[in-house]
Amino acid sequence: MAPLNLSPLKFQTDTLMIPPLFYRALFKSISTAITMSLQSTSKPIKSRLRGVVFDMDGTLTVPVIDFPAMYKAVLGEDQYLSIKSASPSGIDILHHIEQWEPSKQQKAFEVIADFERQGLDRLQVMPGAAELCGFLNSRNIRRGLITRNVKLAVDLFHERFGMSFSPALSREFRPYKPDPAPLLHICSTWEVEPHEVMMIGDSLKDDVACGKRAGAYTCLLDETGRYDSPEYANVEHKPDYKVSSLDQVHSLLESNFDLTP
Repeated sequence: MAPLNLSPLKFQTDTLMIPPLFYRALFKSISTAITMSLQSTSKPIKSRLRGVVFDMDGTLTVPVIDFPAMYKAVLGEDQYLSIKSASPSGIDILHHIEQWEPSKQQKAFEVIADFERQGLDRLQVMPGAAELCGFLNSRNIRRGLITRNVKLAVDLFHERFGMSFSPALSREFRPYKPDPAPLLHICSTWEVEPHEVMMIGDSLKDDVACGKRAGAYTCLLDETGRYDSPEYANVEHKPDYKVSSLDQVHSLLESNFDLTP
């Protein structure tokens, strides 16, 4: 029997041989595709933000009211110190006044109104407020306002600084912060969900509590870092974000949210 001639088979193998460089290029291409796919699937999806609601005193305007002096004038020195020691996040003066009998309430509100009138004479817009409003305008993001100050102060703010917020809810809207009702009212007016809104303010007890109770995002404006103190470590409601100036809010919003109106 004649030996098998395997040369054609060898010829075929030789012609099908693929250069090693091809495998390297192919492997690199597949690796790149897998990496890009993993990056695209692991990239976090930004939450949609359709509106921002601001506090006024100490947030949109420079704080000018001496609140400790006002609280002492309303409550008296001893009661002020007692309530302050039991309320690390701050004193809700309006809540305390509501528990009093009518004549005592009237006197207390007269004292508060006098402090507020003095504050109106020194009203100044907070640095970065106008620029932040301009940025929100450019993205068609709604702007609202909730304050425990009176409507007169809100009207003066709008008139003096040419910035508009709608709805703009003052102390005349009941119940007021930290109850979530005013923020939920704004969301209903805008026809948006609370989780599509951010509440920005300088108070843990009023602004952050109002926002968290409503189900909104919250941003605490803490210019001096006073809320870094250990006494605020165990408060019930903590902000989602904290900034030391309104200038920082612009980049915060762009980095963390889908700013679709």
